Amino acid sequence: MNVPLDVHGLNAVIAFAAAGDLRGERLLNADHENERIVLGLLSSVESDGARSQRHIATELGIALGLVNAYLKRCIKKGLVKVSDAPARRYAYYLTPQGFAEKSRLTVQYLSNSFSFFRLAKSDCARVLDEAKARGFSRVVLAGQSDLAEVAILCTVEAGVAVVAVVDPATEVARFVGVNVFRSYDEVKEAFDAVIVTDVAHAGAFYDAAAAVCGAERVLAPGLLGLRERNGKAEGAP
Repeated sequence: MNVPLDVHGLNAVIAFAAAGDLRGERLLNADHENERIVLGLLSSVESDGARSQRHIATELGIALGLVNAYLKRCIKKGLVKVSDAPARRYAYYLTPQGFAEKSRLTVQYLSNSFSFFRLAKSDCARVLDEAKARGFSRVVLAGQSDLAEVAILCTVEAGVAVVAVVDPATEVARFVGVNVFRSYDEVKEAFDAVIVTDVAHAGAFYDAAAAVCGAERVLAPGLLGLRERNGKAEGAP
């Protein structure tokens, strides 16, 4: 089975489809992110193997160096082959093994993502309700991620506005219709609080936000595993 995948629309489609409330263990982990990147990379190569690595990086929302590393890994595993193309460029294409792996990852990633988005939607709704109850109507999201995308989608019902996303590693200017900046100094619009949405380094993002606006104005979805104590976040790297 070869399931076509729209790289741009995958997250939004799953988010809207996965309604409901699920309590469970923390579902965010390195393996899940690895699967997301590999699946997105294979899908991009299948769609147009002549795309530059920079284009793929922008498409997947990851660093250029990471695209290069994943491409080399996929080539080494026999999932992708490379050939010379005009203008000193390279063209990539999927091998039969690559097509099979893409189909497997599509099914697996979608299954995991439904659980993730149910949990993320529930947690984001709670943290946005808390923000509104505390009089925070304009927030900044700390971290460009799938969790940030869910939070942005949830703001429509919550009546809270996301004025910006801050992520020092970002390589894009917009994310789900919201301006993205590398630092809080670049955010010119006024905001009341920060909601942590980074997955890999949630604790560091929490501390950076607390240094800017105070720990009392920093919130985080419960699935990140952060605990507030003396203005510091514990329980996450």
